[in-house]
Amino acid sequence: MSKFATVWNRALVWGSVVLLAASAAGQTRVDWRHVGNSAVDLGLAGLATGPVNRVWYSDGGIRIRTGLGQIFETSDYDSWRGLPVTTVVPDLAAQTAPAVPEDRSQIRVAPSDGLRVYAFAKFVYRSDDGGKHWENLTSFKGSSIVGDGLRDLAVAPGNPDEITVAGGAGVYRSVDGGRSWHGLNDSLPNLPGPRLLSVPGAATQIELADGLVLEWQAGERRSWTISQNDMARSEAALREFLSQSLGVTVTAVAVRGNYVYAGDVNGRLSVSSDGFATWLHSPDPRRGRVTTIWVDPQDGRVALAAFASRPNALVLEPQTVLHTINGGQGWDTVSGGLPAASINGVTADRAANAVYVASDVGMFATSLSLATLGARPLWTMVPGLPGARVSDVRLDEGMTQLWATVEGSGLYATLAPHRLIDPLVVSAADLVSRAAAPGSLLSVAGARVISATVGGQDVPVLAANDTESQIQLPFTLTGTNLALAIRGPQGSRELPPIPLQAVAPGIFEVDGSPLLLDTDRGVMLDGMNPARSRMRVQVMAAGLGRVRPDWPAGTPAPADNTPQVVAPVSAYWNREPVEVLRAVLAPGFTGVYLVEFAVPAQLQYGVSELYIQVSGQESNRVRVYSEP
Repeated sequence: MSKFATVWNRALVWGSVVLLAASAAGQTRVDWRHVGNSAVDLGLAGLATGPVNRVWYSDGGIRIRTGLGQIFETSDYDSWRGLPVTTVVPDLAAQTAPAVPEDRSQIRVAPSDGLRVYAFAKFVYRSDDGGKHWENLTSFKGSSIVGDGLRDLAVAPGNPDEITVAGGAGVYRSVDGGRSWHGLNDSLPNLPGPRLLSVPGAATQIELADGLVLEWQAGERRSWTISQNDMARSEAALREFLSQSLGVTVTAVAVRGNYVYAGDVNGRLSVSSDGFATWLHSPDPRRGRVTTIWVDPQDGRVALAAFASRPNALVLEPQTVLHTINGGQGWDTVSGGLPAASINGVTADRAANAVYVASDVGMFATSLSLATLGARPLWTMVPGLPGARVSDVRLDEGMTQLWATVEGSGLYATLAPHRLIDPLVVSAADLVSRAAAPGSLLSVAGARVISATVGGQDVPVLAANDTESQIQLPFTLTGTNLALAIRGPQGSRELPPIPLQAVAPGIFEVDGSPLLLDTDRGVMLDGMNPARSRMRVQVMAAGLGRVRPDWPAGTPAPADNTPQVVAPVSAYWNREPVEVLRAVLAPGFTGVYLVEFAVPAQLQYGVSELYIQVSGQESNRVRVYSEP
């Protein structure tokens, strides 16, 4: 049983890392978890990050000024600490050499050795004879191993062999005169303006301010990688097409059904409901550019638009969030009470009347009826993020987790705060609201459950805190609907009915990483440990229904003679069936099933798709990294 311990600890992340209880002052303290950091794998001499404009040596080590205007210092060449933006940045004295290796090369002479000279442009060069002859230090197959856009280079005062270079990919250091290099970016919070393209459930993908699309692979623990994202390319092409059609630079687009929304650089909103044939245009707004548009997935007439703030705009209140319920025929300002700052992202849960915005001065939330106009919502700050500028915000498919990108730091997630007011029952496997099955393991997101009943039967409560509880349905349940009644510290309540099916399979995921085990080694499979040909893999799942022999809910499964799933179970790898070796309750665990299968003999490098099917019902589809 021990090999399941690590897996199960990861599966139960909600209990300890989502939200802490309300403080004595009555304010909710949000506990964000860091999902994706600020390091990027670009195939260079170490991990990369965003642009760094200046680098210099100080008594404390190395100091830099990033492209975001922040100043950092490292003394151990591993960790960075922020310094005040008022920190003095030394002036650069012009230096020359008899010859330069590239046009527009900049020169740095070693303070302790006048014959040692370095130059940088596209590449970094070294001269040992005062700049008469040069050696290229960073060229590999025509590219620079320390990245493009080099902007500064510093030589250590007492050691002409120690140099540090700054550029578009961050900071790189050499201690042997440029013969070898290593990056100093692993822990440098310098990721510029990441925009959320997708959250776990598909792939976790972001787009940087320069248009580079990155992906955080399932199970990744080190860095972002370059992604080929069709959605980003399609959106860019649509913006370009609409810019030509409307005669103005379009900065934001959104499409839902027949509705196309376009926002431009001047702050005007245009909406078409007939495939670009006719357009409704908002009046001259005297606002900043449109940054993003959210459209209700169920009703294309309902939308929210966000704007960059316009300095010195002559308006009585900041018009940085607008709301429509009639496909752009009328827009209502709902940003009264927000700080006068640019809004970078907006998302909403219409069923719960919850709206979140990401801004240059933090994240804010409000309760807003998206079905009516005329509201004047009260905005409150969502605390806990590590930086002031929140680049984007998004709710997951189940409307249970809130995701945010922070400029410099990367990607964060937490339980959506509105769930504390409007609890939701979701599958414990992937936190999505769906049908349940006898024996299902469920999460009540947003509530501490002391006791629960369904149809007169007691429902075991397996774990509970102030923000989330886990329950297991009895295996003996029958019927077509599940009416769950819960009792908590605030009293009793009935939750909205949930469809009840014989099976409702789901594969466990943690931040997009499926819980899969190599049977023989007992280790997690992820981007760092891919599946291989003919490997036996164990899938952790929920909702597979009745077992034989019968087993009481709320009781860990035995290690021997483990109850087997009654319904037929199949597994599919890239939509092709694979051999299922067994389907049982996971030994030693409560409400968790284990499906073991054999990986196909023929594999390719890359990402494969996996799902299971029980009595014709398909689970969520997860991504598995594999190699032959």
